[in-house]
Amino acid sequence: MSEAVRETARHGTTCAIVGGGPAGMVLGLLLARAGVEVTVLEKHGDFLRDFRGDTVHPTTLRLLDELGLYERFAVLPHSEIHQVTFDLDGGEKVAVADFDRLRLPRRYRCIAMVPQWDLLNLLAEAGRDEPAFTLRMRTEAVGLLRESGRITGVRYHGPDGPGELRTDLTVACDGRWSLCRRQAGLKPREHPVNIDAWWFKIPVDGPIGPSLLPRTAPGKVTVAFPREGYLQIAYLGPKGIDARLRARGIEAFRRDILELMPELSGSVDGLRSMDEVKHLDVRLNRLRRWHTEGLLCIGDAAHAMSPLGGVGINLAVQDAVAAATLLAGPLSRRRVTGRDLAAVRRRRLLPTVVTQTLQRVLHRRVVDPILAGQNATPPTAVLALIKRFPQLSAVPAYLVGVGIRPEHAPPFARRAPRSQAPAASPRTGPASRSHP
Repeated sequence: MSEAVRETARHGTTCAIVGGGPAGMVLGLLLARAGVEVTVLEKHGDFLRDFRGDTVHPTTLRLLDELGLYERFAVLPHSEIHQVTFDLDGGEKVAVADFDRLRLPRRYRCIAMVPQWDLLNLLAEAGRDEPAFTLRMRTEAVGLLRESGRITGVRYHGPDGPGELRTDLTVACDGRWSLCRRQAGLKPREHPVNIDAWWFKIPVDGPIGPSLLPRTAPGKVTVAFPREGYLQIAYLGPKGIDARLRARGIEAFRRDILELMPELSGSVDGLRSMDEVKHLDVRLNRLRRWHTEGLLCIGDAAHAMSPLGGVGINLAVQDAVAAATLLAGPLSRRRVTGRDLAAVRRRRLLPTVVTQTLQRVLHRRVVDPILAGQNATPPTAVLALIKRFPQLSAVPAYLVGVGIRPEHAPPFARRAPRSQAPAASPRTGPASRSHP
């Protein structure tokens, strides 16, 4: 066992964060900038995984700027989405969400599409500059430690075998199937969802416009995200049909895509097999209580979101900023109470409830009828209204790109930008001073 691992196992840390996704990495960086000793446990050896949600929203772009990281982010390979458009009869397009209409500095008026591994590597690189920050890759949390009814740390399995990490606070950022949440006995309330999603890539030659491209037909929906050299596509269908889709085979699936996007007739063969189509079991749920003594859940561990609007990552990052803002002081004093943890939920509950309510309305009024074959188009009255008054397209853009109660970086975490090469991709090497 390495000296670094022995020391951490012996002395513990002030805050352990389980999960090195966007919420976990943002929270870890912000707390470390407050001088709080924090350890992020990430079970994988790198961040290189497809279809983890590559959207970086205007509020996250602003956050990166406040943290002094925007210039380093801007040089990463990425594309920008400035509009969400629907096709009307006759081929006319209507922008139902126009991010250029947001009252924000121009460089924030888009959704940036960047591989999530590059964003996480950038955050890990920034964490390396903070003496209080530790990232432990290939270290999987396998259980919780308890004393006198309080969670006091994490049992883990890492490169050197099993170990224990004792903490003042454990934060579960381990997603919608959270182990920490389950072992703490916190059960989310599930809202009925009748859809699932399938993600895949189709290579495209030539330039791709800066618009999100939803398409509908009876029984199916696709949403195409323009990327550099390819389209990242979400296919929405009724829940429970994954086995049937795969049994039909890749040729039938390609025909489904071409029915919705005939302009891909020269590119769809780039999707070679159903193995390249990744299934997402869509969930929409929320914990009634986000904490127990010694443990806090944020992001998908506290509230799984539908993929509609692509807002799950944005809400998770905003949760992380709020948690750092509220908990940095108590953690610095080593006196975190249940009241402190409850304050995070109170601050983030309204945006969570409003967003999930809007998603449930969209499921019930728009997506479910399309998938049931009752209606193959979005509400025409809404499209006609936005066509007549284009300025209304700022409202959906605000709800998706900014949201209810956007968070700003706390003063202790802000830094002036400095020129530095972007974080190395995990394809070529690690970006942070992390324990292996």
